[in-house]
Amino acid sequence: VLGAQWGDEGKGKYIDIFASQADVVVRSQGGNNAGHTVVVGDESYKLQLIPSGILYPDCVNIIGPGVVVNPKSILGEMDGLNARGISTDKLYIDARAHCILPWHLELDALSEKARGGDDIGTTKKGIGPTYMDKAERIGVRMHDFVDPERFEAAMTEACERKNKVIVGVYGGEPIDIKAVLEEYKEYADRLRSHVKDTSVITYQAIKDGKEVLFEGAQGTLLDLDMGTYPYVTSSHPVSGGCCIGSGVGPTAIDEIVGICKSYTTRVGKGPFPTELFDETG
Repeated sequence: VLGAQWGDEGKGKYIDIFASQADVVVRSQGGNNAGHTVVVGDESYKLQLIPSGILYPDCVNIIGPGVVVNPKSILGEMDGLNARGISTDKLYIDARAHCILPWHLELDALSEKARGGDDIGTTKKGIGPTYMDKAERIGVRMHDFVDPERFEAAMTEACERKNKVIVGVYGGEPIDIKAVLEEYKEYADRLRSHVKDTSVITYQAIKDGKEVLFEGAQGTLLDLDMGTYPYVTSSHPVSGGCCIGSGVGPTAIDEIVGICKSYTTRVGKGPFPTELFDETG
């Protein structure tokens, strides 16, 4: 289930309907810059990174290798759900997913500020800088993050590299790596049991004939390649992105549903030729 416009088409409602019938729900791209609001009875749930299947006790929820994960943010989301009586025991994060870390948020904000009036209008949640590290092949992945033997070295190396940019390029304040290590070690300990090779879980579910739902975030016109560049997201919210970001081939998908609405809106900056600036708009 994908967004066919700029996002905010109301995917969450449809994803919730499909998720109620699914055995596995997979999120394959983006980060906590996306969000679905799901209403169940009198309860409203604002989900940013966790798949909508989390509201159904028997459903397995997967965050695939194409997603970027903020450890602090996802634990906050998990704690919020747990406090409302919803289990997160069947939530799994792929070991290859990249981590959004404090320096990514700082660089996102500094980069936007440096652009001045030409800023892109990002959510400043570190998504772009994390995907930049992924493409540069210097990112910290979940398997590094939750490995007690790799954690400190991987985090320290990444922070030292980024502090050179934060201070040298933008004139910002360096990130205190000791404070980050102390805080994030607890996050790593809590997330360790949730980190798996999710492509195997997803593929096996499809092979066993189970109902697998790929939950899209953002929308087609925000695709990194096919969208209104540069006012786009840093991943691929089109149907092909579901395959790349989950580790299954395109022949595994039987049906693609695109959600659109009768009028168009867009969040952030970028071209929007039909925008109304009058009372109706």
